[in-house]
Amino acid sequence: MAGGQDSIGLRCPSHPVAQALLSRFKRGRGGIAAPSANKFGQVSPTTAQHVRDEFGDAVYVLEGDGVEVGIESTIVDLSRLDQGIGPVLLRPGAITPAMMAKVLGEAPLPPDAAAPRASGTLKAHYAPHTPLVLADAAELVAQLPSLAADARVAWVRAPPVDDARCTWVQAPADAAAYARELYRLLRKLDKQGYTRLVFEPVPEGHEWAGVRDRLQRAAAAFGG
Repeated sequence: MAGGQDSIGLRCPSHPVAQALLSRFKRGRGGIAAPSANKFGQVSPTTAQHVRDEFGDAVYVLEGDGVEVGIESTIVDLSRLDQGIGPVLLRPGAITPAMMAKVLGEAPLPPDAAAPRASGTLKAHYAPHTPLVLADAAELVAQLPSLAADARVAWVRAPPVDDARCTWVQAPADAAAYARELYRLLRKLDKQGYTRLVFEPVPEGHEWAGVRDRLQRAAAAFGG
C-alpha cells in the first residue's frame, strides 16, 4: 500500500487462509489492498469476532484461526538503498533487529526525518476506550489516595496491590505470549467497567520492543 507516498508497503502474511486468498487473486493478476481491520487509532483485532464487534454487518469476514503473533507486523524501509541508506526499522514487531541482521547482513537503523510514513507510528495509537497508563507498583501505590472511592482499576502484570479498588490481572511473562494476548486482553478489560487500566512497563530488550511500543502508544492517547 502506498498511502500517498512514492514507496509501497507490502504485507507478507504466513496464515494459510491469507495465502490461499492471495493465490486466488494472483491467478487473475489482481492485487489486494489490505488495511488493518480496526477503526483508526483503536485496538487491533486478533479474532474474527473482534472485527464483527467493531464493524457489525458493514464488512464480510473471512474466517481463520486465532492469530499466532498478536501485535502488528514489523515494518522495515528498504526504499533508499540506492541512496546509501541501509534498512530502517519503522515499526517494531515480532521480527527483531537481530533476526533481520541475520538476513540483511546488518541491523536496521532507527527511523530518521526522511523515512517514509508507516502504519501505526502516530504517538497515540492502538488505544482502548478505558484510560490506560503505564506505572510500576510504587507509582500505582502513590496514585491510590487520589482515586475515587468507587474507582475500579485493573492492574496488569505485577503482583496484587492490596486495595479493594484494584483488580490484579496476570499477564504472560514471555514476550511472544504477551504480544499474542495483548489486544485480546485490552478488548476484554474495555468491556468490564474499569475506570482505569494500569499496565506495568514491560522489560527492556529487543524481544519486548513491539509490546513496549504498542503500550506506549496506547498510553499516549490518554496523555501518558
